[in-house]
Amino acid sequence: MLVNAYSKKVFNLAYQFAGSYEEAEDLTQDIFFKLHNSIEKYDFEKNFSAWLLTLARNHLIDQYRKTKWEKKSRDEFNEHLLSADSRSGPEESVMIQENKKIVWEGFNQLSSEIRMAIILRDIQGKKYEEIAEIMDLPLGTIKSRVNRGRLQLAKILKEKKEAENGM
Repeated sequence: MLVNAYSKKVFNLAYQFAGSYEEAEDLTQDIFFKLHNSIEKYDFEKNFSAWLLTLARNHLIDQYRKTKWEKKSRDEFNEHLLSADSRSGPEESVMIQENKKIVWEGFNQLSSEIRMAIILRDIQGKKYEEIAEIMDLPLGTIKSRVNRGRLQLAKILKEKKEAENGM
């Protein structure tokens, strides 16, 4: 029952963190296995969704630290960030794919903590207060990480653009 209710949220978080469908499936399964083993630690006075996403976030960060994976590119990017016009031609589609790749390469240069804050805020559209609860951090820290992440990503992308243009 819990798997049916929360699997999509957990999978989306895992996918956005890992970048591949297969890894996200494996991570989602690991997270629900961890949930099964940790359910007795849940405080029923707290928000279950936030608790589960905190558990998922911690697992994803642990996995990142263990494997030190850094993806060079991603096949897909969340469509609400870079949505392609369905009427675009093949040249525009190639440019959009290239832009997605460049953004993900920059995104992967962010620390896992900043990347998670950006995923929750800018990709999943969560409120700062929800992110603070999920990440178990003060509201000011979350706002700072999101802002710092945006600035770092902008700098990385600017440097890549300048390097490509030979400046």
